[in-house]
Amino acid sequence: MGFEFGVFHEFQRRPGQTEAEAFTTAFDQVDAAERWGLDAIWLAEIHMAPERSVCSVPMTIASAIAARTNNIKIGTGVQVLPLCQPLRLAEDSATVDHISHGRLIFGVGRSGFPRAYEAYGIPYGESPERFAEVLEIVKRAWTEERFSFAGKYYNYENVCIVPKPYRKPHPPIRIAANREDTFIAAAKQGYAIFVGARRGTFDEVLPNLHTYREAWKAAGHPGEGEVYLRAPVYVGDTLEQALSDPQESLMNFYRYLGARLEESANSAGVFDTARRIEGAQRLQNLTWDEARRGRAIVGTPEIVADNLASLRDQLGLAGILAELNTGGLIPHERVMRSMQLLCEKVQPRLH
Repeated sequence: MGFEFGVFHEFQRRPGQTEAEAFTTAFDQVDAAERWGLDAIWLAEIHMAPERSVCSVPMTIASAIAARTNNIKIGTGVQVLPLCQPLRLAEDSATVDHISHGRLIFGVGRSGFPRAYEAYGIPYGESPERFAEVLEIVKRAWTEERFSFAGKYYNYENVCIVPKPYRKPHPPIRIAANREDTFIAAAKQGYAIFVGARRGTFDEVLPNLHTYREAWKAAGHPGEGEVYLRAPVYVGDTLEQALSDPQESLMNFYRYLGARLEESANSAGVFDTARRIEGAQRLQNLTWDEARRGRAIVGTPEIVADNLASLRDQLGLAGILAELNTGGLIPHERVMRSMQLLCEKVQPRLH
């Protein structure tokens, strides 16, 4: 299997845009991705951030994309499992799998931010246990004709979920991993993982990948386990343009993320307060030079292809979730051009 090229999409809402305009722009980009032969489109799940995104229900958007495309894979990046009703999620996702004829990739996670949990009335401290229960229920609902389940949060007696997924035994499952225990749990269960470098650098992901692969081997799974990296990517026609176009947007985003991390550090149920505060301070003081050398992949098609190839080799990557408009401030036509270059000039070099 070749290197999987995906674009990560938040269905961003730029300053001054209406919600309707945000959807129109995002669907234009999705249609172009299908036309230009991109492997996969990935959908974020972001709640209660009107200044940033209209992507609160990724599975509904996935369904719309499935109906208007024929080839591109559609992934959730990620569905926040502890906020879901598991039977409903099993039905929704299996339905999207049918509408897309098996193109759904089921990416799941817990989300590092407690804000949506607080709004939904679900304690953030319960998220690891809830995550494990919801994932097990969905998988069993997909693969067993009828099943019963007795957990801490959910109890089901002899239920039958319809439809079963189009893809057998079920859509591929990938887990977003940030903490060491998640890397180990995902490896033990034989799941592919997503990693990101939002809080640190690409190099800083390596120890956790080592942990993941050790646990994968110890569990007796064949191969190494698949790792997919989400990262800001921007491809320009010239180096100068590639460096100047995304600078303001990316730096704005790192400051925004730093502020959100700091704000979340003392929320109830957060396990890593000190790490969050330290991460927040690093993001607040980050320079553009540091960002583009260790956290983002920017340049001409040749430079981006070379950077991706060396990251693929260094981290053992199976694919990329390229975030083309981190921060949401890059104009639509520039994002379109960046995606076209990614599909037509970068993708062929790594496939």
